[in-house]
Amino acid sequence: MKENGTKYKLVVNHVINGINEGLYKKGDRIPSLNEFRQNYGLSRDTVFAGITELKSKGIIDSTPGVGYFITSTRITVKHHIFLLFNELNEFKEDLYNSFMESIGKKATVDIYFHNYNRRVFETLIKEANGKYTLYIIMSGKFEGIEPLLESLSGRVFLLDHYHPELKGKYSSVFQNFEKDTFEALVYGLPHINKYKRVYMVQKEEKEPYERYEGLRAFCNIHGFEHQYIESVKDRKIEKGDVYMLVSDRDLVDILKQAEQQKVVPGSDFGIISYNDTPLKEILAGGITTLSTDFRQMGRTMASLIDKKTIETVENPWNLNLRKSL
Repeated sequence: MKENGTKYKLVVNHVINGINEGLYKKGDRIPSLNEFRQNYGLSRDTVFAGITELKSKGIIDSTPGVGYFITSTRITVKHHIFLLFNELNEFKEDLYNSFMESIGKKATVDIYFHNYNRRVFETLIKEANGKYTLYIIMSGKFEGIEPLLESLSGRVFLLDHYHPELKGKYSSVFQNFEKDTFEALVYGLPHINKYKRVYMVQKEEKEPYERYEGLRAFCNIHGFEHQYIESVKDRKIEKGDVYMLVSDRDLVDILKQAEQQKVVPGSDFGIISYNDTPLKEILAGGITTLSTDFRQMGRTMASLIDKKTIETVENPWNLNLRKSL
């Protein structure tokens, strides 16, 4: 393992995490220099740098012939958090603000964005290793991330996208895209019954395909035609269509097309838009939205970081029925 100036944080975080989790109490002995070296594969100088920082903070002291021991368990900031989002938008801003409000002053948080770039995703995580006590990661659809997560020297939490292969290994707050879509459509069935076809509109490279699985299951049970398409641009609207739109650009395009064709959403065709915003409450008389509660997601994640158990939590959804359906 190639060492750098941040590896000493492995020693610092080991002690601070131990105090926060109740493993170390005042007067308890911590590992020796050699034990830290063996446990983490570090040089003596790197371990000593960590020990020096802990001493400077008044957390540990040493006695010749005895070793290093805890002198104070008073730590002003319990957590130093690496927070990695897939992108910045108003929904993620709601999530972030809710999370920060919930954790208050017990943590410092550094936020990063990978913008669905796998190379950037991996680089940011590797460069953060050893610098933080907690890692909260929104990976999106990236597969095969377990070895990368296992390499991190701190507790790991997952946000938003569900990875079944990681269940029970890391606490997570996630959207169940297939189940949420299916249940929302069942809830809205009295309004959808007047239509014939349902289209899922999204670009698959970054969006969860599970949404369409939920739509397909609903349509197979209730007898609707269905199709997956990537865009509505320049597409003629047929009466009896319902469009489930992930992108707000597609929402604008379908409304422009409706105006050109002189067809009315909620009467001639239907619209369900993912992710609610105040504008959608009034746009075209009100756009029906299927939305997860991002503020609740932030609050739930904040509640998990102090729990010792591993928990997997589904975030709640809501179908806001308005004129467009």
